[in-house]
Amino acid sequence: MYVNKYHNRKPIILEPGLSIMALNVNRFIDDAIAEIKRDVSGRAIIGLSGGVDSSVCAMLAHRALGDRLVPVYVDSGLMRQFESERIEQLFQDIGLVRVNAHERFLEALKGVTDPEAKRKIVGETFIRVFEEEARKIGGDCLIQGTIYPDRIESEGGIKSHHNVGGLPERMEFKCLVEPLRDLYKDEVREVARALGLPQEISERMPYPGPGLSVRIVGEVTKEKLDVIRKANAIVEEEVMKFCPWQAFAALLGKATGVKGDNRVYGWVVAVRSVTSRDAMTADVMEISWDVLRRISSRITGEIPSVTRVVYDLTPKPPGTIEFE
Repeated sequence: MYVNKYHNRKPIILEPGLSIMALNVNRFIDDAIAEIKRDVSGRAIIGLSGGVDSSVCAMLAHRALGDRLVPVYVDSGLMRQFESERIEQLFQDIGLVRVNAHERFLEALKGVTDPEAKRKIVGETFIRVFEEEARKIGGDCLIQGTIYPDRIESEGGIKSHHNVGGLPERMEFKCLVEPLRDLYKDEVREVARALGLPQEISERMPYPGPGLSVRIVGEVTKEKLDVIRKANAIVEEEVMKFCPWQAFAALLGKATGVKGDNRVYGWVVAVRSVTSRDAMTADVMEISWDVLRRISSRITGEIPSVTRVVYDLTPKPPGTIEFE
């Protein structure tokens, strides 16, 4: 049984400006493949979300293990619009297994409002699904695309990433392999390009492991997920041409509005768009008034239950990029 060492780790301290990979990409690829071969003696599961981190990790593990690797995509119901179908299509050639766990995650999150509790519930639920899939194939090792900022923020007490501080203390796996654990996001992108991954993966906008659950302030429900999934798609469609680090919508709560001749008590959606290099700090994008007005008009017009749209002007710090 694997014991999550996060629970007893000392905080990481990295000298300012120090790059882990200074960056010989091909050497890193060779070393990562060698590490996976060394650490995995049998069959392994890799949690593949379709993001650049897990995708790079999956390709490295596939080169190292071949058919001893089973990539598992857990469809949590917390993903963006049409995302699950696209991920399944992109990775079918390496034997991706898609597990529908919509109801399982919703039930686990029912009544939960604390952000840290949400992250830990999502992290544990992912692990339990991976354990079940591993039992089916006789696998005893889990491979993850954890990167350095995940560790810094979890171990520094900023927030528990689902794949670090959000992991349960004990897991059935004998080993946990994280080949990207010392890389920043921009370094992972360089590895993705060297591996020949398509641009939609190598340049993919960061997306949180807990998905839309951390873009909903308060309890996660199916209704809220439906609203924020649509709003998020509108924001991405309107802002992506400006090349943000991240751009998304978040659901804040409810407020009074007027639609037609009727008073409506509807959802408040926050729009967030930031620039960054490594997600450790972030600046707010200066989006034109015309674009912001169009986003607001589309969200309130296309989603009847939304009455207000606001734009978040907070940099990181003092805010974080995601809302929860």
